[in-house]
Amino acid sequence: MSIKHPIVAITGSSGAGTTSVTRTFENIFRREEVNAAIIEGDSFHRYDRVEMKTAMAEAEKNGKPHFSHFGDDANLFGDLENLFRNYGETGTGRARKYLHNAEEAEPFKQQPGTFTPWQDLAPSELLFYEGLHGGVKTDAVDIARHTDLLIGVVPVINLEWIQKIHRDKATRGYTTEAVTDVILRRMHEYVEYICPQFTRTHINFQRVPVVDTSDPFIARTIPTADESLVVIRFANPKGIDMPYLLSMLHDSFMSRANTLVVPGGKMELAMQLIFTPMILRLMERKRKAVAQ
Repeated sequence: MSIKHPIVAITGSSGAGTTSVTRTFENIFRREEVNAAIIEGDSFHRYDRVEMKTAMAEAEKNGKPHFSHFGDDANLFGDLENLFRNYGETGTGRARKYLHNAEEAEPFKQQPGTFTPWQDLAPSELLFYEGLHGGVKTDAVDIARHTDLLIGVVPVINLEWIQKIHRDKATRGYTTEAVTDVILRRMHEYVEYICPQFTRTHINFQRVPVVDTSDPFIARTIPTADESLVVIRFANPKGIDMPYLLSMLHDSFMSRANTLVVPGGKMELAMQLIFTPMILRLMERKRKAVAQ
């Protein structure tokens, strides 16, 4: 954690909806004129797309069928922790981009599925991370301890799978069977690396559908925001103005002393109301520390 160089991290599995949450934060940064360095977690994968296919085949041949993007073998956890540590201490660091598709790759004259070269971060006031591993802790690294604000995005598992299946079919051309194979292969490391992060987060957002998602592999559509509730859990509710949030978020209610439940259509508004003052406090604390 750092006063002068704060770090905000959004962590969640593939298909959880972390990209949508990132857009909300980008709106906050733009409105409040916060200069944020935005880092995508995919850029800290160990292998590009072609190399990953080779590594997966090799792992399976060697009796490791659960090798996936969720685990430490396929990621540069040490480099990610170094980035967080260096940024927290000095406000500097090095990062790169993972080019997911032809549109992202074209400006760099590279193939999709490759990385750009490592580069120094441009000057910024805050580091913002979005990806799979913002709260990871292993015997070798503790990435979570460097964050000033750590947020988990974790829909109930059936909804997460529906979202992943529909996204991967629409944007990556996968079949339902191919996405199902990925989900099954990743399950061991999902339990080992992804789930434990949500016990270290400061706030979790969990979308819960109120329509039948019993078989996510045959769902024709993703449940809409209006067909969902969002469960917001605060690790420490001290300082959170629950009466204000309840008054601003119509039809919301508290299910526990640290848990707010809001209609799915009000998720972005809830994030704006909760995170804007938090970001402003981080920036005010930073400015006071720099001025000393």
